[in-house]
Amino acid sequence: MDKQPSSQVHRKSEVTIIAGFLGAGKTTLLKKILSWESDLSETVVIVNEFGDVGIDGALLKNAGSDMVELTGGCICCTMKIDLNQTLKEIRREFNPRQIFIESTGVADPSMITGAFDDPELHDQMEISRVVTVLDVELWEARDYFGPIFFNQLRQADLILLNKIDIMDEEKISQFLKEIHEMLSDAQVVPTIHCNVDPEIVMTDRTRVPLLVNYNDFDHHQHDNESGEEDRHAKEAAQFPFISFTFRSRAVFDEVCFDQFIVNMPWELFRMKGPVQFRDRTVLVNYVGGKKEWSAWDGEKETCLVFIGWSVGEEETIRKLKNCLEAKGG
Repeated sequence: MDKQPSSQVHRKSEVTIIAGFLGAGKTTLLKKILSWESDLSETVVIVNEFGDVGIDGALLKNAGSDMVELTGGCICCTMKIDLNQTLKEIRREFNPRQIFIESTGVADPSMITGAFDDPELHDQMEISRVVTVLDVELWEARDYFGPIFFNQLRQADLILLNKIDIMDEEKISQFLKEIHEMLSDAQVVPTIHCNVDPEIVMTDRTRVPLLVNYNDFDHHQHDNESGEEDRHAKEAAQFPFISFTFRSRAVFDEVCFDQFIVNMPWELFRMKGPVQFRDRTVLVNYVGGKKEWSAWDGEKETCLVFIGWSVGEEETIRKLKNCLEAKGG
């Protein structure tokens, strides 16, 4: 990464914090994030120590120093002293467009977010997303891990319920319900090997992503010498993520449709598309328990795409059709 250009001194750097208990999959997610963009020349990754990050040795140059360059011009630095000071030095030297901070497995994210209360950092950087990776097995044993474990989840804008391939389907449904009941403000998306659409992770915390292509779980995998990523993709395809579409030109009752969303099962974690009401057509976006309605200027019809974990397509469509003002659309 080059030194900061003078013309961009006053822009704010967007910060994504990756949290999660030991072994949850934070490193896996970080490596995927770094593979999503071809231009990393304005990106900084902050980690506690390289051994914890687990980024492949082939990606690192001069790994013994506190600051190294990854492929694509991305800068990676160790946070060995003080996060506040580290962030200020990075801002002065590089003025990055985006910063990813991977916390240790036993860190409370509030210790990281608190650094941005500093007036200087507040003017220069903003937290766009707190993503917590949750090992599905750790949720089952959650009562043993203490307050830090729960704080990592409470601080999250997005929770990736990871490693669902190692758990029974019935338990995944149960866990999604329990997490939503305990953490109603967070989005929760089940994943295998942290395979998730980039827009779900990279969208600003104040907005639900408007366009998400979740087909086949991950379009950004890259085979390595062992073929590990390819094997993971094949394994993921064996598990019951489903996608289906509903299309109609009939008019929906708005109150009924809103209640349909409220009552959607937690296993149905993604819905998107335009919905036609009597006086308007809106774009509806629902991800992991959060919804957003926005203006729609396209064709006046309903076209909804659903993505879920082991949910009933026929039952979902039946409930949806109950909200049609004119049956048979």
